[in-house]
Amino acid sequence: MNDKKFSLEIVSPKATVFNGEVTSFTVPGELGSFQVLYNHAPILSSLSGGIIKFVEANGNETCYKTNGGFAEVHNNKASIVTEVEKL
Repeated sequence: MNDKKFSLEIVSPKATVFNGEVTSFTVPGELGSFQVLYNHAPILSSLSGGIIKFVEANGNETCYKTNGGFAEVHNNKASIVTEVEKL
């Protein structure tokens, strides 16, 4: 297992979609897609429509479609607030 994991929570208006440890995630930022890894610098970004992809600590890869939202990363904890549809 990869020791470089961090916490990710994805919340929609209806429920928590995901809450667990991941090794990376990629989101469609307003200025372009970006990837977050362990020890990423703090960031707050608005999201545009596109694909949210993350790799769980166990290696499983999951993708969701989004029409926008927000992502925040601070101290190896990431939160995404958005409406999503699982692909």
